[in-house]
Amino acid sequence: MMRRILVNHAAGKQAEKRDGLLVSLTLTEAQQVAVGAPADVLAVHEALQAFERIDPRAARVAELKFLGGLTNDEAAQVLGISLATVKRDWLLACAWLFRELSGAALLA
Repeated sequence: MMRRILVNHAAGKQAEKRDGLLVSLTLTEAQQVAVGAPADVLAVHEALQAFERIDPRAARVAELKFLGGLTNDEAAQVLGISLATVKRDWLLACAWLFRELSGAALLA
């Protein structure tokens, strides 16, 4: 849900620059959209989509922690996995996303 809100908001911001349609957000949703520039949110979304094809569970951990703001303990509880598994998945996801997003920044 949070991921969808952030992506919709980012896409709306980019569309706004091109005189496109605006995305409507509630005040609560708007307060939660503080991750960065719209292009950054879309880049993270696209990288997470690619990572989901490689490791769906680790991608879900990254989504819960990065976009949902959950702690390791909360993510473990939501996913029904051990804390050690969440920590391992989070490290893998961070490394993978860092590599992907750094490469995207170099190409821009």
